[in-house]
Amino acid sequence: MSKAAKTKQFIIEKTAPLFNTKGYAATSISDLTALTGLTKGSIYGNFSNKDEVVVEAFLYNVAIIKREIHKALTQGSNPKEALLNFVDFYRNYWEKLIASGGCALLNAATEADDHLLFLKASVQHNFTLWINRLAGVIEEGQKEGFFKPNISPTDFASTFVMLVEGGILLSRSMGNKKYLDLALDQITHIINKEISN
Repeated sequence: MSKAAKTKQFIIEKTAPLFNTKGYAATSISDLTALTGLTKGSIYGNFSNKDEVVVEAFLYNVAIIKREIHKALTQGSNPKEALLNFVDFYRNYWEKLIASGGCALLNAATEADDHLLFLKASVQHNFTLWINRLAGVIEEGQKEGFFKPNISPTDFASTFVMLVEGGILLSRSMGNKKYLDLALDQITHIINKEISN
């Protein structure tokens, strides 16, 4: 890795947590220079503008959660266990999620929808990847006989994402994890009672 690439990666890694906790729009270039110890010129020497830093920081934040979700989905001995591990991951990840500022996708989605329109395509793409990943697990479960053959994997995967994100949003807003737990209980019910053979 070249010196320039290392500096760029350093900026992304140092600033990504701040963007997620403070907000992408609210985080200023002054915040970035204070956090990294670099000058404004150094920041702009590696990124064309703040928008580019925002996108890279968002992708870095999302990559962290994607790795964790992938790990949860690959630990089960079958597709049904994989989905239940996904649910358990969110039950156990709550404190870390709160400490890091909440769900990176949810936070960015709110800002992208309101005023950071340049971020919207990346947010939509990552939600689509998440839905497709879960749908793939359900499809695999259908092939192996764990899940009903006549259900829509994409519809159920989308429902799981909606429940997770809605649970996180309400739990953060209300300061109580019970809302996320209710959402996760519903996903568990769907896995065990609605889609399983």
